[in-house]
Amino acid sequence: MPELPEVETTRRGIAPALTGQRLKRVIFRAPALRYPLPGNLEALLAGKTLREIRRRGKYLLMDFGIGQVMIHLGMSGSLRLVPAAQAAEKHDHADLVFATPGGTLGSTTALRMRDPRRFGAILWLDGEAERHPLLAVLGLEPLEQAFTAEWLYQATRGLKAAIKPTLMDSHRVVGIGNIYASESLFKAGIDPRTPAGKISLKRYQRLVPAIRETLARAIEAGGSSLRDFIHSDGGSGYFQL
Repeated sequence: MPELPEVETTRRGIAPALTGQRLKRVIFRAPALRYPLPGNLEALLAGKTLREIRRRGKYLLMDFGIGQVMIHLGMSGSLRLVPAAQAAEKHDHADLVFATPGGTLGSTTALRMRDPRRFGAILWLDGEAERHPLLAVLGLEPLEQAFTAEWLYQATRGLKAAIKPTLMDSHRVVGIGNIYASESLFKAGIDPRTPAGKISLKRYQRLVPAIRETLARAIEAGGSSLRDFIHSDGGSGYFQL
């Protein structure tokens, strides 16, 4: 499943090409992925300019001023930038087509979502994004200043669950998947089976920087491609190597 580094890598791959461009057309080749696809999306957004693409946890939020398109890649999803005229393949379920005059892929570029397992999602949010039920329950971003050793220490007092699944619990901290939790704990010298509530502040002061470093390195390497993840240009991530 794409985790924080893979989603952030995707965001960085598509944002330069699409930010400031006008949405021209929406093409859905299936009625639903994990949730029904918003069939009125083209009517809402045709001619609207994409202002910003940001990430919250594993979700991408595409801001069009009047609302936001929220995308989740699910278990096997990926987003690619392709010429709008390029023929779709079997698992290419959605295209957001942008007018990109002078773009390297032609005058129109499709943000194409491929999702073999159909566990991904494309949703329309017309209110404050952070209040949406899928986002309101998310915990801290591990790369933001609020995620500190002191916060993690206090948040885990009395907790009997092992530290590894605690780090992977998105209600506490978002985006730390299996490979990144394991790598961070190894760097900090902490057994992943240790109860989170028994870890001292001193050890958390080793763990939090290890998490930040691991995620930053993964983003620089383009994420991990253990099975399904690919970049917006069709390449793979190399962190697992």
